[in-house]
Amino acid sequence: MKNFRLMLSCLCFCSAFNVYAQTDSSIIQGSSQVPLEQVSSSHQTTKTTTSKITSTAGETLDMLEKETNSKAKKVLTLDELRQNADNGDTEAQLDLGYMYLYGVNGVKVDYAQALHFYQMAAEKKSAVALNNLGSLYFNGLGTKVDYKKAMNYFEEAARLGSNDAAVNLAIIYLGADSKSKTKQDFDKVFYLLNQAQSTNNSAKFLLGYAYYTGFFVERDYNKAFKFIKAAADAQYDEAQLIIADFYIDGLGTPKNYSRAVQYLDSASKQGNSEALMRLADIYMEGELYTKDIKKAYVLYNVASVLGIDEAAEKRDALEKNLNINDVLQVQAEAENYKFQPSDLTAFIRKTFGNSLRVYIDSNQTFDVVKSK
Repeated sequence: MKNFRLMLSCLCFCSAFNVYAQTDSSIIQGSSQVPLEQVSSSHQTTKTTTSKITSTAGETLDMLEKETNSKAKKVLTLDELRQNADNGDTEAQLDLGYMYLYGVNGVKVDYAQALHFYQMAAEKKSAVALNNLGSLYFNGLGTKVDYKKAMNYFEEAARLGSNDAAVNLAIIYLGADSKSKTKQDFDKVFYLLNQAQSTNNSAKFLLGYAYYTGFFVERDYNKAFKFIKAAADAQYDEAQLIIADFYIDGLGTPKNYSRAVQYLDSASKQGNSEALMRLADIYMEGELYTKDIKKAYVLYNVASVLGIDEAAEKRDALEKNLNINDVLQVQAEAENYKFQPSDLTAFIRKTFGNSLRVYIDSNQTFDVVKSK
């Protein structure tokens, strides 16, 4: 049995393929093909209250809450927070859950304690707590792994408006065993992604890519362009790679080769190997953009380090057309080329892997009646 495991890092949890083979969930039976995790949380800082919202698509935002009448909230000690939590203060319960989950404000990581306080907040129907409990049970943090219970928590959180939970569920449905998938599962995915797209860039991308490919929804390039461009402008590298094709082919937008190059350049600088090769080819060919073999050489050289054999071959072929001074210059540029993934891209890679497309592409063999 193949397993896919993600590192526990920042706001990301570990997850695995084939997890649903061990649950009797009526929704998911068999092997999942997708990683999972979206954690939402709020926590008390030493000076003010900060809400940390994690959205799929790397979307980790620290949003400073506005203080009523510009007055700072009272700083509470750990004992005071615990007392407030025991007295039913949901915000204190969420704060403590976050603190123990990530080990902040002098508190050591303690998943059992995080679970305890999130369970308290979940009893008050906190969507944040319910979603986080789903992640804890899914990953077996502070408790035994229980996929059925995790699903129940995610579903309840999504019903209460958690877009993170909605994306988690959508990915679960997409990753279900091929033998158990039905049209209703894809209808559910469409519903969940529609719910989440208002605030969640991963949902925007997945929904846009579905419209782009025409899978489980009628193909609509205008809608696809809208959703994928939103994720691209939020600095998700894969969305930037895909949106370049829209500008090159004039899909849902007028043709604009310069815009395509801009998005490919941004994705390349984030370390997207496909974007590196596409952009290098454009510079080498000089058909869609001004020919620049030196820029092409740099990009091929960088891409070759990522293990793309074709990149090394094209780099070496270009080298024959450059004098020694130019070769030394572009080699130095390649050596100094640094990848700088955006926060969104970094989060998605750690949480779901290098590609979100795979979760839709892996389902393309299914004959699905399109949703409108």
